[in-house]
Amino acid sequence: MFEGKHVLIIVENLPSPFDRRVWQEATTLRENGAAVSIICPKMKGYTKSYEHIDGIDIYRHSLPLEARGAWGYLREYTAALWWEFILAWKIYFKKRFHVIQGCNPPDLIFLVALFFKPFGVKYVFDHHDINPELYIAKYNKKGFFYKFLLLVEKLTFKSASYSIATNESYRQIAIGRGGMKPEKVTVVRSGPKLDRLRLTEGNAAFRKGRTFLIGYVGVIGEQEGLDLLLESAAKIVAQRQDVQFAIVGGGTDLEKIKQLSTQMGLDDYVDFYGRVDDHTLVDVLNTADVCVNPDKPTEMNNLSTMNKIMEYMALKKPIVQFDLKEGRVSAREASLYAENNDTADFAHKICWLLDNPEERTRMGEYGYQRILNELSWNHEKTNLLNVYRKVFRLGQTDAQLVNAPTPTR
Repeated sequence: MFEGKHVLIIVENLPSPFDRRVWQEATTLRENGAAVSIICPKMKGYTKSYEHIDGIDIYRHSLPLEARGAWGYLREYTAALWWEFILAWKIYFKKRFHVIQGCNPPDLIFLVALFFKPFGVKYVFDHHDINPELYIAKYNKKGFFYKFLLLVEKLTFKSASYSIATNESYRQIAIGRGGMKPEKVTVVRSGPKLDRLRLTEGNAAFRKGRTFLIGYVGVIGEQEGLDLLLESAAKIVAQRQDVQFAIVGGGTDLEKIKQLSTQMGLDDYVDFYGRVDDHTLVDVLNTADVCVNPDKPTEMNNLSTMNKIMEYMALKKPIVQFDLKEGRVSAREASLYAENNDTADFAHKICWLLDNPEERTRMGEYGYQRILNELSWNHEKTNLLNVYRKVFRLGQTDAQLVNAPTPTR
């Protein structure tokens, strides 16, 4: 389909192939004939400057230590932009690319793309995070950096030929705040690949001899609400001792959350597995009786789709989360929704599910069928390919592609 075309994907906050969304996009484009190169950072065990994996060229660059604070992020992003600029020209001289796909955060990759626009290279913005809302979630204030993030977001949309949104809320931001034409913005959700998330019996060892296991997978940062999950765990443990918690993932707040768990006397009930390989992750989630998403009810989390929700659904797990807009859009009847920030209600809903196995089964099956029939990557990749048909002008006009039927969300 895309033979003779070359796509450069630039991602700054995660390496490839660790970033599952970016890797799914890259392999889909490659499977459909495009040559694909990726520029990403060295981190999370991916330290080679160059690798060729599954037909994809991966160029990695160094970064300062993982940033904390606005000035720390600015230093990190400046270093990343420098390396992205150098590596992009290296790749271009080696094999000319036709598209740069920039994956935020940050909303600065358009600066690299601008240098290639005179050569006919188009810029596709893959909108992963709403950074102005993320700034408020982290620092609970507005000011210079907030206004700066609004500015570079707007410049990103202005520079983009097309934008890929992870959900309808992000699409509306691209159209409203970003000023993009509706036909230039397409929703491509981060649907899971079912060949990676296989259903198994799990491993009872993760229960540590207890009857039930509560599972969490994801980033452990300031806005992910692991402190709220520990508060809920403490309330559960105070009532019953038949529940174990398994927390999978890493992040800037991992050590802080571990210390909090110790201070709350939860060490015997909460296990932290850190970043693990896919086999271990799937093993933990298959063992879990209930999976949780304690994301704090910030505007960032309210409007964002969390990959963990759809991974839970793909493994037939009932979910408990706070009542956030996009969390409800994704899970629907596969989840119970606690009152926002109410850790007692969160704990109560977990316990109710543990005591009602028939409901756990019903909710798990509902979520699995929703993934199978609507939300898996097998469905979402069609939307990605439609974007690139527009980019490369392969036979159909924007209007024809926009008016084509899409699956119900």
